[in-house]
Amino acid sequence: MNGIADTGFIVAFLNRRDRFHDWAVAVANEIQTPLITCEAVLAEAAFHLSSVEHVLSLVDLGLIRSDFDVTAALPRLHLLARRYSDRSPNLADLCLIILSERLPHHKVLTVDGDFRVYRRLQRETIPTLMPENA
Repeated sequence: MNGIADTGFIVAFLNRRDRFHDWAVAVANEIQTPLITCEAVLAEAAFHLSSVEHVLSLVDLGLIRSDFDVTAALPRLHLLARRYSDRSPNLADLCLIILSERLPHHKVLTVDGDFRVYRRLQRETIPTLMPENA
C-alpha cells in the first residue's frame, strides 16, 4: 500500500499509549514503500510527541519522506485555506490535500475526521485509511 502520513498516524504509531497505536502499527506493517508527508506534519508530530528525535528516526529509517514545497504550492494553499476557512484548517491538512491531488493512488493515513469533508480537485473524495472509531 502507498500512503500519505498525517500527524495523528505518526503520533499513534510512535506513542504506545495512544488509543490508535495498535491500528497504526497494523497499518505500518502493510506498507512497503516510504510514506509521503510534509514538513508541517513532521513538526506537528514532534510537538505532540515532545520528541523531534522520534519523528526524525522515521525519516532516518526511510519509513517516511517529506515531499512538499510550500513555496511552489502557495497559490493552491491560499485557495484551499479560503475554501475551508469555516473549518479552520491547519497548514498540514492543506498540504496533505495537495499531496493527495498529486498522488491520487495514495491513501491519507489519518485519525482526523476532517478528511471526510475535505475534497481534492474541488469535488473528489480523498481516499483515506482511518480507524473505525476516529
